[in-house]
Amino acid sequence: MAGITAATLLAQPFGGLINEDVMQQIWDISHIPLPFQDLIGSGSHVNPYAEWTQDALQAPNVSNSNVDGADVVTDNTNMGNRVGNQTQQSVKRVKVSERAQGSDVIGQSNALAYQVTMRQQELRRDVDAIMVSQQASQADNGTLPGLSAGLGAWLTSHTNNGATGSNGGFNTSTGIVAAPGNGTKRALSEAAIRDLCQAIYQDGGDPTVWLARPAVVRKVSEYLFSTTAKVATLFTDVGQEKGPSVAKGSVNVFVTDFGVTLSLVPDRLMQTTAAGASTAYIITPAYLMKSDMKGIRTEPLAKTGTADSRMMVEDWTLKVLVEKAHGAYRDIDETATMTA
Repeated sequence: MAGITAATLLAQPFGGLINEDVMQQIWDISHIPLPFQDLIGSGSHVNPYAEWTQDALQAPNVSNSNVDGADVVTDNTNMGNRVGNQTQQSVKRVKVSERAQGSDVIGQSNALAYQVTMRQQELRRDVDAIMVSQQASQADNGTLPGLSAGLGAWLTSHTNNGATGSNGGFNTSTGIVAAPGNGTKRALSEAAIRDLCQAIYQDGGDPTVWLARPAVVRKVSEYLFSTTAKVATLFTDVGQEKGPSVAKGSVNVFVTDFGVTLSLVPDRLMQTTAAGASTAYIITPAYLMKSDMKGIRTEPLAKTGTADSRMMVEDWTLKVLVEKAHGAYRDIDETATMTA
């Protein structure tokens, strides 16, 4: 066939002569909410090592009596326990040349502004993921960075570990929070979840959230919805009219004993352990806080050439205000079916 065709235009050197037809938008599905930070409180601190006091009421004394007029000799003063966590500095950096900033880039009006926006979101996701990890705390010594202990490292009072697994926890001598030891992976158990809820409740906690990786939430939902569990029904029958018009294939709230109602909250940012196991948390959000020494900020870096650099940084730590108000179910096998 003689003449010029689209194929001959495209075949010309350096990409051909036909202009590209590219949609001027970048599609991104990774803008994931921050489940943990959305649940807990926020605060501030002024020193790299943030401290607070954990206290609790003493157990009821059923022998509490006194002779009228007699001196009171028992001292019931309780100062509580002083604990702390290290501040972690999390950073992102971008560098964009002046020419790139002046170019007509697909889906971006300004390449530098776009990079800053995306990296700020990544920074917030990094912090959220670290807070629900089992990371141990570490002091900044000028060589090693400061690390904030994750929630999994803090919890020792109410835990369920696989065989050979161990708790970490706050060391009153060093002020460091140790990481827990990995145990053998195993299936979830309804009885174990109820045991954790009971123990937390008896210590004064009022947990409201089961926070776990999506696969773990699904295992709980499938178990509660099955005919063998005898827990869930095919209808929503609390405060609503029953009706079969909508097929419901999941459970998102687990009402346990003692008035403990757990919302099943999936967290896509939670990571598995080095052994490939999951951890789920039973939490009382009121007793958790993300504390900032300096909040997220964007700062320009020194310019040394024909490019502009920006640094996004946050100095933060996790405060577990009352350790006994939460529980950790560790070493979960995400592939195993939940049992009674």
